[in-house]
This record gives sequence, structure tokens and C-alpha cells, in this order.
Amino acid sequence: MKNNKPNAAIVWKQLEDDLVPRLGLNLPERVAYAYLVRQSRLEGNREFCFGIIWLAGGLRLSQATTRYAVRSLAAKGAIRLIDRTQAGHLVEVFLPDEIRAAPHAGPLRYYLGQRSGGPNARSHDIEEMDFFERFNRREAIHTRERGQCFYCLRPFAIRGRVLDHVVPQARGGTNSYRNLVSCCVECNSQKGESGAEDFLRTLYRQRRITSAELESRLRALEALAAGELRPVLGPPAAVLNKPENPTMSKRSKQMRKAGLPRLPKLARRKKGQPAGAAFTGVPSSPKSPNPTKGQNPKPTP
Repeated sequence: MKNNKPNAAIVWKQLEDDLVPRLGLNLPERVAYAYLVRQSRLEGNREFCFGIIWLAGGLRLSQATTRYAVRSLAAKGAIRLIDRTQAGHLVEVFLPDEIRAAPHAGPLRYYLGQRSGGPNARSHDIEEMDFFERFNRREAIHTRERGQCFYCLRPFAIRGRVLDHVVPQARGGTNSYRNLVSCCVECNSQKGESGAEDFLRTLYRQRRITSAELESRLRALEALAAGELRPVLGPPAAVLNKPENPTMSKRSKQMRKAGLPRLPKLARRKKGQPAGAAFTGVPSSPKSPNPTKGQNPKPTP
């Protein structure tokens, strides 16, 4: 499907000034989206077919990082998967002004490699996950809020963000994604063990949020409790085995597998030592100085 080529300068300004802060795109997502727009929309094509290995090579990123970036872009509504073929993934790439808001229709389906279980099994697993015990799950909650406090909607730095329980743990709150939000340190300390709705009304009385923002936050609480604001989980980290030492002999490998102690290393013979000094541990005797060096030898009768 052909389309008129957009103005590259306008698209770049919309990407940097509007789309990145609005969707909370991180660095891999930004470069992946810019690369796909360059290869598709700026060439006059709305649809584009690519493979993860090819895209990772063009971005100079690992395949796992590239795959997660593409999944996140699809979950945020920047691209739409049309079909998956042997040639690669056929997607529709949207321009920044065509992306209204990130969809909240559940977690991204595993159509980019992992198909086992299906989306229903994935939805069942995410309901039982503890999102407070692992780092990648806590980061998924922070990414869902797109770099701003859930309560006061103020953007914050990475060091100034914390996870807050909507229903406090003292009142029976769990560590589910339905009960965890990303907020600033100030809102977390002020909220304490009070309910989220009461705290939002307190922020409104303090004029930290407007009436429209109060209504939007109350609707967000209802959507969170209904399970509509699901975080996008990244791929699990790969466990790499430590490579074996290529210089290790076959006998040393067998002894290591059997649990036997290592053989002591033989010391190397230094330059100037006799042949047996390095192995017996006996230090070599220093060379005796030549008494006749520098003197005139006695004449022979």
C-alpha cells in the first residue's frame, strides 16, 4: 500500500517533542521506531516487512533487546502487527501524529517468537505474579506510568520514583500489578496508609491537580482495579554458561569433573638458573665474582 512521503523534518520534531515524552519511549524503543519509520513511511510505504535478526543488525543491538523494543512499540500503539511469514514480520508503521494514545488492552501477545500457552495462559500467569519481589517486574510498573507520578502526574527522575500500594498492605493490599503504581517520593510519604481515592481528593484540595485530572485519576484507579492497565513484561534474562579454558588439558578437565584437587603448578626456570633449581626449590648459587677481573694477571714463568 503506497502513501505520500511525509516531511522528514516535521516527523523528527514530532518524534522528539511529542511522541517520546507522551509514550515514555526508552532509548532502544526510540531508535527502533525511528529506524522503522525511515525504512517504511519516509520511503512512501505504510507497511513494512522485517526480521528481528536484520533489525538488530541495523540498530547494533542484541536480538533480545530488539525483540523487546518491537513488542513494546506494538503495545504502545506505534506499530501494528499484520502478519507473520517466513520472510519476517509484516507491520503497519504509524507516524507520530497518527498515534493517539497507548492501548491498554492487556499484555502484548507473544507473536514475536514465543507462542506456547497462548494469550489466555499468559493472562492467567500475570495475575499470580508478585510485581514487588523482582527488579524487571518493578521496572515494568514504572514503564507503565511513562515517567510520571500516578497521583500528581508530575514527571520525575529515576532516583525519585518508588512503588506505592494503592490499597496499603496494612489493609490487606497485595503485590499484584492491580495494586502497584509508580509515584514520586513526596506522594508516597504523604499518602501513607490512606486510600488512593482519599489521597487524590487531598491533592485536589491542595490544588496540586485540577478537577479534570482528578476525574482522570479516579477513572485510572477503576481501570487498574479491573485489570486493564497491565504492564508489558520483557523477555527473561538468558543464563550464560562460563566458557571453559581452552588451554586446560584433558586430564585437568577430568579431575575437575571428579572433584579432585588441582595439581601444583611447576615453577618455570628463570634465565640464568641451573636446570634443577626450578624444580627442587634450591636457589641457585650466585655467580662468584672474578677476582682477577680488572687486574693484570701474573706473568707465567
